[in-house]
Amino acid sequence: MTLSVPPADPATAAAHFLARLSFETDVSDVHADLAAGTPALVVVDSRGIAAWRQGHLPGAVHLPTAEIAARAREVVPVGSTVVTYCWGPGCNGATRAALQFARLGHPVKEMIGGFEYWAREGLPVATPAGVVRRQVDELTAPRSAVVCDC
Repeated sequence: MTLSVPPADPATAAAHFLARLSFETDVSDVHADLAAGTPALVVVDSRGIAAWRQGHLPGAVHLPTAEIAARAREVVPVGSTVVTYCWGPGCNGATRAALQFARLGHPVKEMIGGFEYWAREGLPVATPAGVVRRQVDELTAPRSAVVCDC
């Protein structure tokens, strides 16, 4: 079944995968960038206020998708690259938010996996009670490290 449709030629495949990487990033890379203080990077949580209060990425800004058009200028400095996230792979909220930012002229990427995989990989989560880390889900990340070495 895998080969019932032949794979693309290597040049086409390379173009496809390069294009995907220009649109997407993952939780491990975002974590590394936030820890390094990568300049001109703004991570945007596009979920509603109840979800934000439940927990969010430390260093993220809260800007629900419905408010992006009206508030992006006050939240995202000119020249910044935006990374959007929402709940997880079963939610397209980060995609809708990324579309809004792209339409406003911002360079943007979507964080695949969203908040779900951030938390499942045991990365820090900001809550009203402070920053917490959940137990690492061994199906998403090695227990002994933050990165998967891929």
